[in-house]
Amino acid sequence: MKRIVSIIALALFTTLAYAQKKPTKLAPKKAAVAPAPVADTVAAPVKVAKKKLKVPPKDGFYARKDIDSTEMVPLADVREEDVFYAKRIWREIDLRDTVNSSLKSPKSRLIDVILAAVKAEELTAYAPIDSVLNEDDAFNTPMTKDSAMMAAAGTVEVTDAKAGTVKTVANDLNPESFLKFRIKEDWIFDVKRSIFEPRIVGIAPMKYNEVSKQWQPVFWVYYPEAREILTKKRLINTNNDASSLSFDDFFIRRLFSSYIVKESNPGDNKLRDIIADPRQRLYESERIKKSVLDYEQGLWEY
Repeated sequence: MKRIVSIIALALFTTLAYAQKKPTKLAPKKAAVAPAPVADTVAAPVKVAKKKLKVPPKDGFYARKDIDSTEMVPLADVREEDVFYAKRIWREIDLRDTVNSSLKSPKSRLIDVILAAVKAEELTAYAPIDSVLNEDDAFNTPMTKDSAMMAAAGTVEVTDAKAGTVKTVANDLNPESFLKFRIKEDWIFDVKRSIFEPRIVGIAPMKYNEVSKQWQPVFWVYYPEAREILTKKRLINTNNDASSLSFDDFFIRRLFSSYIVKESNPGDNKLRDIIADPRQRLYESERIKKSVLDYEQGLWEY
């Protein structure tokens, strides 16, 4: 009996001891507190907005610059043995004529193009007179760029009263004084191609000489050499602002108006040496033009 009571008492004691050790409810875990951010002592760089480059607006819908991308169209080769007929003609282009006014446009002058090329030594200028002061247009005497520019500008005599000397210096260059250009060309009949056509040999800017009271060439340039430059310079077309004509197109397409001042003759005389009346010289100029064109008409049979 005592043993049974002892076993029951021991069981009760064990149960009470286990009950005290087991928690009745789990305590809620505390949320982890994030550490406070440490203030950065270095200031962040401030972004500066870049200024947008201002592009100037396009003035118009067509190109106003030189046509540098244009290539020179080569002329057909002509052999000397294929030239059945040839006639040399000298003619003058007056820029005061409305047809030729595009050559003196302030935006693009022919004289400016030629002088710039001579000054840059891209084009050779040849003296218009020989050693005995006779007119020479055969490209025999090359000129330096300084002498060519001085000839274009003209000279003026400056007197030094104290020293009693007279010094010749270059005058100020005035592009508007070049109102005429002289052209030397050959009209040839090529039997191989059966074509009668003109070929410009040289061109010379002219200025009025107050002493002789005549228009005289300043220098000559060889036109086949000048084509390389004239092809890349845009001509101001009075009829179309978007035109891409070059100065070379103006001459090759014969868009100019001119009058003949000389044709090849045994005496090497100009029309003014033979005919004194200016009106009669114009009539003679037209007669020479007609005679050259009539030769072409007479070549063919119908």
